[in-house]
Amino acid sequence: MTNSSTAARSMLIRQLQELVVALDQRVPYVERSGEAAIAHDAATLREKALRRIAELADLQTDARHVDR
Repeated sequence: MTNSSTAARSMLIRQLQELVVALDQRVPYVERSGEAAIAHDAATLREKALRRIAELADLQTDARHVDR
């Protein structure tokens, strides 16, 4: 794996982690129309981001073992 692909993967992981933090900090406004759908979509997006972080982290770990 090249250093640039490792750096790009690390940057993507950081950006996804920032997204998860932002979603965790989001305060639902139950009085708003459509809030239930927004909250559901946010939870779905959070789960997808966490899965992608795990996939990318696994790829980085695998690449480190191959490089040795």
